[in-house]
Amino acid sequence: MLKMSGMQCMRSNFRTIQRAVRLAAVLARRSVHGGGAGSSNDGEGGENEGERFSRARAVAGIATIGVALVAADHQYNEKRFFKAARLGNLQEIRKQVEAAKEGRGRDGGGADRRHALGWTALMAAAANDQPAAVAELLRLGARPDLQEKYAGASAAAQQQGLHPLEAMQRREDEFCASMNSRASFLGWTALHYAALADSAGSAAALLDAGADPTARDHAGRRALHYTKDPSPTRDLIVEHAARWEEKLAAAAAEERRRFPLEQRLKQFIVGQTAAIETVAAAVRRKENGWADEEHPLVFLFLGSSGIGKTELAKQLARYMHRDDPAAFIRLDMSEYQEKHEVAKLIGAPPGYVGHEEGGQLTRALARRADAVVLFDEVDKAHPDVLTVLLQLFDEGRLTDGKGKLIECKNAVFVMTSNFAADEIAQYGLQLRREAEAKALLRAKGTVAAHGGSGEEPPVPEAASGETLEVSRTFKDSVVRPILKRHFGRDEFLGRINEIVYFLPFSRQELLTLVQRELLRWAEQARARHAVELRWEGGVLGALADGYDVHYGARSIKHEVERRLVNQLALAAERGALARGCCVLVTAASGRLALAVRAPRQTEYTPLDLAV
Repeated sequence: MLKMSGMQCMRSNFRTIQRAVRLAAVLARRSVHGGGAGSSNDGEGGENEGERFSRARAVAGIATIGVALVAADHQYNEKRFFKAARLGNLQEIRKQVEAAKEGRGRDGGGADRRHALGWTALMAAAANDQPAAVAELLRLGARPDLQEKYAGASAAAQQQGLHPLEAMQRREDEFCASMNSRASFLGWTALHYAALADSAGSAAALLDAGADPTARDHAGRRALHYTKDPSPTRDLIVEHAARWEEKLAAAAAEERRRFPLEQRLKQFIVGQTAAIETVAAAVRRKENGWADEEHPLVFLFLGSSGIGKTELAKQLARYMHRDDPAAFIRLDMSEYQEKHEVAKLIGAPPGYVGHEEGGQLTRALARRADAVVLFDEVDKAHPDVLTVLLQLFDEGRLTDGKGKLIECKNAVFVMTSNFAADEIAQYGLQLRREAEAKALLRAKGTVAAHGGSGEEPPVPEAASGETLEVSRTFKDSVVRPILKRHFGRDEFLGRINEIVYFLPFSRQELLTLVQRELLRWAEQARARHAVELRWEGGVLGALADGYDVHYGARSIKHEVERRLVNQLALAAERGALARGCCVLVTAASGRLALAVRAPRQTEYTPLDLAV
């Protein structure tokens, strides 16, 4: 009887309201025209005209209230819905879900309708140990892995314009009275609540519906963290988590076979073949169990600014953790140049301001102990900060300001530095010249071998296709003394698994960088201004000439903005770029020029932007 569709329910509601309105109209007419058989217009005991109108108004008012009550009974009521989930009232849950489907609003409709303060009915049912309500909500379409948005009474009250006491009261009345309403539950799923409530029935229903037992909350904890030990709920989650992780591991292994790390990184990183191969080899050892499990993996990326060091760390995190933003931690070490800023990294000791907040690094590692951590520009950090990092690299664990031990042996740590940047850049340029000279000699030898045959001699091989190797002599005689002079201790350098060298771009790589930058601006011109941007081949070379070995790809970005985007902005300001037009960029003697083709025309008109 209660399983009617949303449209059937709406039609039934409409017919009920129609009957109530007709009844009210009949009562009102009878009141106005005399009402009963014994009524009289005149004489003793009869009602006068004013009394009949008063009675009519009263009857109409009662009928209106009745209609309103009937209509309200078939409308979504947030308070009743979440109380029903809390108490396990299946009939009310079904009715509210049907009503919610008719008025889709915040976060969708139906069984996934969120409370104004952030939770779902499925979470409320699981938190209150109502397995029947959990199963019914899942049957009605509730998704098991939606995450909680309640961040504590103060934050919730601020978002909704409430007093914190009111937010606390609503949390207790419409969610769960036994939980701390002041605490944040950000990122919790229904399975987290089932684990905390030790509700084996709710956990079983959620897991059978496909709930992820490895899902983490905002603090980086899985549902298993909140279970009692021992308990049937814990055993159930452990069993499903093992199966889930086995499937994920098999899928990840298959993906690595089909799509190796080198291939993924080369999609996003221009050049740096040797650096990519070095990082990929070390990560492969770690992922496949051929690495030291007692220590984390530590890299030191060396090279000029804008050469791809930070981007490689980002893409490594994306590959290893499937684009999970919490799995990439970036710390700018220029913020840790003073001795006292060690507390900002690991947390202030007891009795000091900020003790309860913890440190930036320890908080992040507590949430995700297997993250990729980037220490950007580590050469700028205070020596006491390096001492903390040495403990982290050597033992794979860290003690925060509260005395809590954080294990992070599965983390990957990447340090970037501009140490020896000039020396590496000059050495890289020398390697490029040597590679080009070898390619030229090979080309000449091939031409001589084909001499007199009439065949077309092959084009000389591009030096950019070769992997340039940094010699051991250069590493030991040039780079290592610079590193040792700054870090001052061999044990710190000894804990670095791989020192990765980033060399200057080749000519072909520069052309690729320019092409990518132009494509980005072409997309922006199309999306923002409805202008199509095209260019001739010579434009790439003209812009690539602006490369500065000390600033890497950033110098290309600035060159495109200075020489091309400035002209486009000036042309737009003068009204020369109408929506729907096409701009052609040409190069002559190293100078760029623009020509515009108006919509529905075939010829380009050169633009003279001289002041």
